[in-house]
Amino acid sequence: MVQSVGVTDARERIILAAERLIAERGQAVALRDIAAAAEQRNNSAIQYHFGSRDGLILAVVEHRLATLEVRRLELLAEQAGAGATGVHELLEALVIPMLELGDRLGINHYGRFLEQIHTHPAVTDAANLESARRTSVRVIMRQLDRELAELPKPLRRRRLRALPTVLFALLADHERAVEAGRVSAGDVTAWGEIVDMLAGVLTAPVAVRQPSAVD
Repeated sequence: MVQSVGVTDARERIILAAERLIAERGQAVALRDIAAAAEQRNNSAIQYHFGSRDGLILAVVEHRLATLEVRRLELLAEQAGAGATGVHELLEALVIPMLELGDRLGINHYGRFLEQIHTHPAVTDAANLESARRTSVRVIMRQLDRELAELPKPLRRRRLRALPTVLFALLADHERAVEAGRVSAGDVTAWGEIVDMLAGVLTAPVAVRQPSAVD
């Protein structure tokens, strides 16, 4: 039992170290640096616990999912009960739990971590929409798709695919602002501005453009 607890502690320390160092240096940060930051003397500790760099990145994402999933489903249920399920409300259910990580739990590197790995398979459409552990994201994305039904389908798909990239960048900027003391982690006005910007990305009117002149 003592050994099991020790293994769990070592694994979690590696996950937390990876989240912070990838946020600060990018996903190519040396694994030996992550092991050292997690106080692991054996440089093969990461391979032992996670198999590879990709396995470690996925583990960081999965480590945060349980908290996010519970909170998102809670917000979706509250919104459904209130009859409020528009674009803004759906985005709030997606985003607010991520902002609460910093405000309520003091987790202040996850947005920057996501910004660094935004093209990684751990956070692709397939991962978000197929995993049984990401039911809330699947529900939110499908409902957003329905809310944007007036947009041409190819444009709607492009905007929804761009949403995570924009979201991660805004979350990372918020974390940097909190770290610099420009805003508090729990500033709900700042949270609302993030949701507003994301809603703007999804619902911006389509400009009528003249075809390019051909010589």
